[in-house]
Amino acid sequence: MLRPLTDAEWPAEIADMREGFSGKLNVYRVMAHHPALLRAWSDFRNHVVTRSALTSMQSEVVILRTGYRHGSRYEWAHHVARGLTVGLTRDRINAAACGPTDEEDGLLIAAVDALLDHAKLETDLRDQITRQLGTPAVLDIIATVGMYTTLAFLIETFEVPIDSDIDAVPLP
Repeated sequence: MLRPLTDAEWPAEIADMREGFSGKLNVYRVMAHHPALLRAWSDFRNHVVTRSALTSMQSEVVILRTGYRHGSRYEWAHHVARGLTVGLTRDRINAAACGPTDEEDGLLIAAVDALLDHAKLETDLRDQITRQLGTPAVLDIIATVGMYTTLAFLIETFEVPIDSDIDAVPLP
């Protein structure tokens, strides 16, 4: 098990990253055991989190469904908190796990499930998402599922603890 690095243990070669997103979350403090990986991860993470073609609520539905499907308590707890912050209701959050309450969330959830089950979006689903959200959104859904799948692998492999400022919301 790798534990999150403390400030005192933080690698000098990525000292500039400690005050940003990297130093704030346990998952990135674990990734900091491999400084080159964390540095490379930064641009990808920044795109998915801050420059996605998806709205913040759409992104959170995709992330919640991905975390739920991977059984990642860490991702679920963090993104329940983040989802509430960006305006998702508790019903919409629960629907990310149990089933969608509207057509748009249903499309997003279907996309996550297709990617995790078949490693692709079938033509009909891809075309429907493209019509409703645009081609950049299709690409960002794929990137978001891929990024949070990688994080789930890291979190589950190293049993990354949920950060102390996040309530440990159980998976439904």
